[in-house]
Amino acid sequence: MTRPITAGVDGSEESLAALAWAAREAVRHGTPLRVVHAWRFEPRPEAADRETQERWVRESVAEAVAAVTGRHAGLEVTTEVLEGDDVETLVAAAGDAGTLVLGSRGHGPVVGFLLGSVGQQVIAAASRPVVLVRAGNRPSDEVAGHEIVVGQQGEPEDSAEVLRFAFEAAAARGAAVRAVRAWTLPPLFAYSPASLKLLDDAGGLEPYERQALDAALAPWRDRFPGVHVVEHVEMGSAGQVLLSVAGRAQLMVVGRRARRTAVGARIGSVAHGVLHHAGCPVAVVPHA
Repeated sequence: MTRPITAGVDGSEESLAALAWAAREAVRHGTPLRVVHAWRFEPRPEAADRETQERWVRESVAEAVAAVTGRHAGLEVTTEVLEGDDVETLVAAAGDAGTLVLGSRGHGPVVGFLLGSVGQQVIAAASRPVVLVRAGNRPSDEVAGHEIVVGQQGEPEDSAEVLRFAFEAAAARGAAVRAVRAWTLPPLFAYSPASLKLLDDAGGLEPYERQALDAALAPWRDRFPGVHVVEHVEMGSAGQVLLSVAGRAQLMVVGRRARRTAVGARIGSVAHGVLHHAGCPVAVVPHA
């Protein structure tokens, strides 16, 4: 069964932009669109009863969905209004999705479903890619010339799922892929006889990094021969190098290895920095 593109909506401007982006993505890939809203009854004296509150929620979601279906005739859409915890609801929705799409403010605190630690917990726990979309996103941002920028690190198997997502997105949009591999000078004690031989065989650090990127891209070039690929190798921190080319991107794709700390789930400095500062939608793809 084809996994749907799933959009989490909460009525905010950011989540409505995410819903519009998810609908376009569903049309491109020929998949259904699933719309999920998580809510909890708030028993306050000035608030309506449970039945009334739920009716308000359903009417709001239905209005948002109607606006999307009006722009995409024939798009298969299902809607679910689920009472429960935001994080648990969204993580569960991601498990059944091809991609989960949420709204994001960027440039600081994240809002809507991403208020406080909620979004970070969803991204860290989700088993499928999560895309964050800002309120200002428009279809015109996806015109020819705007690339799919993807960060590649480590060995080929480390970035396989990240590159798969980027190439599939590029193929569906007729866009080029800009594959970015950033590198920094390691401390002297990090060198070993084996690593020194590899560097010597490659002709130095930068040629070694270029060869590593080319090896990671090789199977995806073969699988998607129609996708133009730009290899971008640059010295610097991964987050800074990715943000330096964000102006070219209609979508940026990064990987994440979530880890737990005493203060909660952490998604890594690269994903965190790109999510807050990139102007385009950002896809965070869990490593296999």
